[in-house]
Amino acid sequence: MGMNKAARTEWWESLPVGIRDEIDGYILQDSLLMAVKVITAIGLVPHGIGVGTAQLIANDRYLHYGDQIAREPESLLDLESLAYRAAGIGGRVVAIEAIWDGDTVHDWFVRLLAITADPAGEIQMATVYWSTAQQYVSEQEDRHQRHPVAVAAERAGRALAEHLSVPFHFASPDTPDDEAPRWHP
Repeated sequence: MGMNKAARTEWWESLPVGIRDEIDGYILQDSLLMAVKVITAIGLVPHGIGVGTAQLIANDRYLHYGDQIAREPESLLDLESLAYRAAGIGGRVVAIEAIWDGDTVHDWFVRLLAITADPAGEIQMATVYWSTAQQYVSEQEDRHQRHPVAVAAERAGRALAEHLSVPFHFASPDTPDDEAPRWHP
């Protein structure tokens, strides 16, 4: 059973300052998992605070700090930046792939990957979050009810693939699916 906002606030305020500072330090570094780990480590046995409630408490702290949190910079999706990044890859790029991923902070997002041969591997080219997609997909644009993250990732990934003369693969462009089939030559 989860705690309501008032109970979470009361619990938070009952913590020693050192513990609050440690948790807030992780929050300010945008390190949700470490904050949740500390909250459950100190809260599980004495207060029954599991991962779900710990995430709510951490979210309260994210809301408290807002823009002060050191977020990772937004990925650029313009072709010039992506092409410049691709030019620095060791190995031959054989495909550009878009894959769904998600977490408790960003919800669903898409990772754009360069698939390489000689050596075989994958290099992350960009991460397309909701905030990133909003810069590249206008509200008026007809997206056919598709997630803006998918539209932005597909547009950028397809442009890069065309620039590199390699295939573009996005197994599930219409529905978030982090287990969709991956690209195979």
